[in-house]
Formats: sequence, structure tokens, C-alpha cells
Amino acid sequence: MKNKAIGVIPVRYGSTRFPGKPLAPILGKPMLQWVYEGAREARLLDRIIIATDDVRIMDAAASIGAEAKMTSPDHASGTDRVAEVARETDAEIVLNIQGDEPLVRGDMLDPLVDALRAGETSMATLMAKNYDISLLSDSHIVKVVADSRGRALLFSRAPLPYGARDFFHQHIGIYAYRRDLVLGYGRLPISRLEAVEKLEQLRALENGIAISMVEIAKPTLSVDTPGDIIEIERRLRSERP
Repeated sequence: MKNKAIGVIPVRYGSTRFPGKPLAPILGKPMLQWVYEGAREARLLDRIIIATDDVRIMDAAASIGAEAKMTSPDHASGTDRVAEVARETDAEIVLNIQGDEPLVRGDMLDPLVDALRAGETSMATLMAKNYDISLLSDSHIVKVVADSRGRALLFSRAPLPYGARDFFHQHIGIYAYRRDLVLGYGRLPISRLEAVEKLEQLRALENGIAISMVEIAKPTLSVDTPGDIIEIERRLRSERP
């Protein structure tokens, strides 16, 4: 199928701040299940594959009926894990769906597929307006600015744009790649900005790769620490009573 698209959920069991995070219960279901079920809502994804290096994640995937692949334990990033899975498929478009985004929905993912099918860039990702200006200086929240065509100019943990008083665009770390790009991403030289900011997408910008920004209605909430689950559950209750 031309422009076949798949979604890959890279998942590690280990986490310095939150060991076993993917299996942490959220309203009675493991976080991994929320991510998988949200991704399955996408109309334009032909397959959803969980990629891991841990048998506990493989077992959890099997328990919810999800397709899963055991990948190398030596990968430096989730993108490398996604690339290993993509290499074994014939997909032309590959989505990297973060395993700590339990609020992901299909209507967030389909526009990423559409953006790459439009053929203007080889990489796309999400952003949303955040009106809580108090968060502009929060280094855990990644900011992005885009040009008039909707292409990323810069990502940063610093306030961006500096002095914003109305809103800023928060980056949502879910990506779509053309096959050739994701397979070769690990071979691109790590850029200075990537090393300083600890943001892998800056490698693409510094290597001259355009990134299309797809705007969604509101920011998601990722899980970094056990405390984040409280807010996740509050939002899930309000959105899915």
C-alpha cells in the first residue's frame, strides 16, 4: 500500500525517577494500555506495534492483545527502537508514539500522517497553545516556535518566545517520519543544541531537516513522576466520565 503508515510505541521498563512507569495503574488500567488504546483510535494507521527490551512489557502487551516486538537493549533513544521495528516493515510513514502519553488520541495522530502524505517534509510533530504563562519558564515543558508555513524554527526548554504574555506553543513529543529519515536518524551527527538542551528533535533542525508542526486543540500531559498520575486521572475523569 502506498504511503502505508504504522505507529510504534517505544517502551522501557526502567526509569530513574519512576521505575516500572509503563505499567503504573491509571484508573485501573496500566499506562501502556491507555496509550495503546488511544493510538488505536487513529483511522490512518495500519498497525500499532509496542517496541520494548523487557519481557514484562511484552507480557503486558500480550495481556491487552497488542502486537509487540522485542528490540535491542542497546538503543540510545526511543527513536532508535522505533527504527529497528520500522526496518522490518514496509511502512512509508512511521509514527513514534511516546509510551508516557496516556492522553494520546487518534485525532492527534491522523493529522501527522496527513502532514507527511502532503509531501512537503519528511518529519512532523505536534504542538498546542498553552495559555498558562507561568509555565513558560518551566524547563520540563518544551516550547516551540514555527514560521508562517508551520515549520519549526526552534525548540527549547527556555522561555520561547521570551516575553510572551498571551500564550506559547508547547511541543508534544509525538513524531511522524518518512521511512528513510527514521532509518537514518541515528546516523546523523548529534548537534550542539541537542547536547545542550537534551532535545533530540534539534538534531533534525541543525542538520537542515524541516519539521512540520501540527497544532492540536490543547496540550497533553505526559507522565514523568508518580505525582503526574493524579492530574492525568483528573483529566481522564472529566473527558471520559
